Amino acid sequence: MTGGGLLVAGTTSDAGKSVVTAGICRWLVRQGVKVAPFKAQNMSLNSFVTREGAEIGRAQAMQAQACRVEPTALMNPVLLKPGGEQSSQVVLLGKPVGELSARGYHGGRQQQLLGTVLECLAELRGTYDAVICEGAGSPAEINLRRTDIVNMGIARNAGLPVLVVGDIDRGGVFASFFGTVALLSREDQALIAGFLVNKFRGDVSLLEPGLDMLHDLTGRRTYGVLPFRHGLGIDEEDGLRISLRGAVRESEVSSPVGEDVLRVAVCAVPLMSNFTDVDALAAEPGVVVRFVDRPEELADADLVVVPGTRGTVRALEWLRERGLARALVRRAAEGRPILGICGGFQLLGEHIEDDVESRRGQVEGLGVLPVRVRFAREKTLTRPVGEALGEPVEGYEIHHGVAEVTGGDAFISDDNGHSLDGCRVGRTWGTHWHGSLESDGFRRAFLREVAAAAGRRFVPAPDTSFAALREEQLDRLGDLIEQHADTDALWRLIESGAPQGLPFIPPGAPA
Repeated sequence: MTGGGLLVAGTTSDAGKSVVTAGICRWLVRQGVKVAPFKAQNMSLNSFVTREGAEIGRAQAMQAQACRVEPTALMNPVLLKPGGEQSSQVVLLGKPVGELSARGYHGGRQQQLLGTVLECLAELRGTYDAVICEGAGSPAEINLRRTDIVNMGIARNAGLPVLVVGDIDRGGVFASFFGTVALLSREDQALIAGFLVNKFRGDVSLLEPGLDMLHDLTGRRTYGVLPFRHGLGIDEEDGLRISLRGAVRESEVSSPVGEDVLRVAVCAVPLMSNFTDVDALAAEPGVVVRFVDRPEELADADLVVVPGTRGTVRALEWLRERGLARALVRRAAEGRPILGICGGFQLLGEHIEDDVESRRGQVEGLGVLPVRVRFAREKTLTRPVGEALGEPVEGYEIHHGVAEVTGGDAFISDDNGHSLDGCRVGRTWGTHWHGSLESDGFRRAFLREVAAAAGRRFVPAPDTSFAALREEQLDRLGDLIEQHADTDALWRLIESGAPQGLPFIPPGAPA
């Protein structure tokens, strides 16, 4: 028996597809429905490693958490990791299979993956009561429709009803809804069940006349109007167009426990990956996190984080071009705290031998950590556990670089005190482990060291649980759906498909 399904599409990128999908998943699981997320093809530099060692988009891992199930490669069979403006690494069923240009991917490779994508979706639908699928970009990208496997391509092949999400905070949502439908073929339009308004501010009664007119024009209803809420943009996908000032989610946290705050500056390196690593810092009362791209912005920072990147050598050049490299070297010499994560750890070392990612051969690093890095063709994908600063810590590794540590002190060790990863020299730390700061005890111990080195009277809150905060966020997403969407109508869509007899809106597009 095949479970129900729904595709959550959007009028644009960043319309709210990921969080709406997570909200629907959390609402369903609270109703006792066995549900799973699915995204056929994801383009993201924020990724996660499943327990079986597969790399998938972090958004799908977050949605799996909303469903209260373990994430698997089935939930995101195709992941594209941009390496620049023209090419991406293709990750298939959790493993990298090569680099392709956009033209090469859309020119044939994408359509070849449709069978794999449909098999994964069918397996999930055979296991779960419902599968909530997320689209990508807009379903009305008519230049890509022929090879589409993530929006209407998957909806048509799997018979999924489609809910179109629009971000009203951007303006133009009615035109976007109407235009999205009108640019689709007759066959695609038959699956567009209706709309969901996201991020509405104000009195809903003022919006209702427009929703009525939209229904008259399209024959499709609006399934809900979700109000704007702070702090719900968790685990974003887009690592290329990240805002330097807006990447850290606004969070509702308590006042500082100690007398001082801690200021954290994150270097906004090109092709930044897994910038969600600093979310756990931003969730701490009294920790202020901002992304920076100028050396003077490091001056008042108590901690500088050099995050992961899909282009380590390119990031290194960028740091040098902007004067940030000199500022980091000077900061390390002064004993002021620096944390390098993954690619950020690698570029803090002595040199990088890269014949895989940038193919630049040997490149000199910043030389602040006694580390030599060689890029291997095989990618490391693991979920390790260990101990650091006297506290248990766990994380996940996603990297081609293999680090040879030639000095310094161990950073993360096993139970017997043998080094597992990274190193430390003075107040500069480096590790390949993403997600380590989500380990509460380790995070608090690390922040105490940073505060002491910075001379700040900052005290970590004794009871901050990042996992609990994440659960609260997911429950808030579920509440939004439960309180502001027509959940009975949503369930009918999931269970029975798109309503019959939906009108065709001209001009449409070729089938």
